[in-house]
Amino acid sequence: MRIVLTGIGKKFTSEWIFRGISTTFDPGEAVAVLGRNGSGKSTFLQLVAGNIHPTAGKITYFLHGMPVSDAGIFRHLSLAAPYQELIEEFTLEEMLRFHFSFKPLMTDYTIPGIVNLLAFSQWKSKPIRKYSSGMKQRVKLVCGILSDTPLLLLDEPTTNLDKAGIEWYLELTGRYRKDRTVIVCSNVEEAESGFCSKRIRIEDYK
Repeated sequence: MRIVLTGIGKKFTSEWIFRGISTTFDPGEAVAVLGRNGSGKSTFLQLVAGNIHPTAGKITYFLHGMPVSDAGIFRHLSLAAPYQELIEEFTLEEMLRFHFSFKPLMTDYTIPGIVNLLAFSQWKSKPIRKYSSGMKQRVKLVCGILSDTPLLLLDEPTTNLDKAGIEWYLELTGRYRKDRTVIVCSNVEEAESGFCSKRIRIEDYK
C-alpha cells in the first residue's frame, strides 16, 4: 500500500500535537515513528489508520495503483497496540477465530498453528483474563502481524514483553513484513524498530 501524507497536522483544543508532516510510505517499506511518551506517536498512527481525522492536511491511500477511500481503509490494515482490548471472556481459540472472521489469515497458518506459534497449548482453553500482560501482548501481535493486509501498524509492540518475547516479535515481523507497508511507533528504537529503513521523529513537527 502507498500512503501519501500532505501537510498533516493534528491539534486538540488550541494546542498542535504535530503539524506539517509531508511524506510518502511505499509498499515494502518499514517506517519508524519515534518520540518520547506523550509526543503524539499514537495520535499519528490513529490518523494513518483513519480512526481520527487530521486538523490540517490530507492522507491519500493507493492499493495496486488504485485509490482507496478514507472510509474503506480499515479493510486493508491491521493494528497491534497495548491499548487494544481483547475479549477477556473468550478463550485463546475463540479470540483467534473471532479476529480472523474479520481479517484474512496468512495462508500458511491455521488457528491451531497460531496456538503452537505462541506456545500456549496448555492455555488455549482458558479465558484471556487469566493471561499475563506479556501473553496478552503476544496475542495482540499475532492478530496484527498474521492478518493478511497490505498495511501493518504497530504501536510500541514490545510493551510487556521480556527478552525472549522481543526476539519472538522481531523474528515474526521479519518473516511477515515483506511487500507490506509497516509503520512502527516506538520509544525503544533498536528493540522495536531497528529493522526500519525510514525514521520520522514526531517532535521535529511541533
